[in-house]
Amino acid sequence: MVSLDSTAIVVILSLGVSAFIRSLVGFGDGVIAMGLITGWVGLQTATPLVALIGTVISSVILASQWQKLDLRTALPLTLATLVGIPFGLVLLKLAPEPIARTALGGLLIAYALYGLLGLKLPVVRDDRATHLFGFLAGILGGSYNMHGSVVAIHGTLKQLDAEQFRLTLQGYFFFTSFLILIGHAIAGLWTTQVWSLFIVSLPVVGLSIWIGDRISRRIKGDRFSKLVFAVLLGVGLLSLV
Repeated sequence: MVSLDSTAIVVILSLGVSAFIRSLVGFGDGVIAMGLITGWVGLQTATPLVALIGTVISSVILASQWQKLDLRTALPLTLATLVGIPFGLVLLKLAPEPIARTALGGLLIAYALYGLLGLKLPVVRDDRATHLFGFLAGILGGSYNMHGSVVAIHGTLKQLDAEQFRLTLQGYFFFTSFLILIGHAIAGLWTTQVWSLFIVSLPVVGLSIWIGDRISRRIKGDRFSKLVFAVLLGVGLLSLV
């Protein structure tokens, strides 16, 4: 078990903040947590740790609402992600992280500003687009835990309402998290430090999930859409930083 030194405290609080955002809007925890803790514990500890916490979050949220989950949207995304995860693991080992994060950050900022300014976004109905987004999410999830933002963009383009958006993402995360965890285990990323930080973070993460869920139930319609774009903007900026 890790002692509660300054590093552990920063990690616990950062994971609590990221869990709150995820419970509130359905995504964003991966990039936020990775941005806050990677400098403290390193990329190859932060990546599996954030993936473990993400699995807990999606499991808790779905536990009471799984009947409302739309598998017709979640499953195609999941299957396409399965194909992309191995490419993400290779990217994690070989590609420079700053380049990948800068490219995705710029894309997220541009997309978020487009939505916040009220400009008309295209509507995506084609299943081929779902598979493409899922594949890209698998690459970014297996490498930098950044799959949520890609799936969130897909959800906004499909014009899902607040409840559909949030639950579809949680269903997707529930299935893909286990795939990503297996990939991390095979890659040898599960260490004593990862498991110790995971365990000591659970109480704060649990409280954050509860608070975020209560607030999210009161946010509907256009306010939720603006909140999603605002989170995407924040994630994009954090990726650049």
